[in-house]
Amino acid sequence: MAEKRCYTVAELQEILGVSRPTVYSLLKRNEFRWIQLDGGKYRISKKSFDDWLDKQPSEE
Repeated sequence: MAEKRCYTVAELQEILGVSRPTVYSLLKRNEFRWIQLDGGKYRISKKSFDDWLDKQPSEE
């Protein structure tokens, strides 16, 4: 099976432990690359998101 190249909004909610509106806020700020499909669904670039996440300051 091919490795996933995109995340869904629900997957980002789970990964980050945040609400749906928070994910949409990140999308609006163009923190990472994403596309909007027909029907209004979003797909977020896995590589772009993973790179962004790796650059976030850790809470210690």
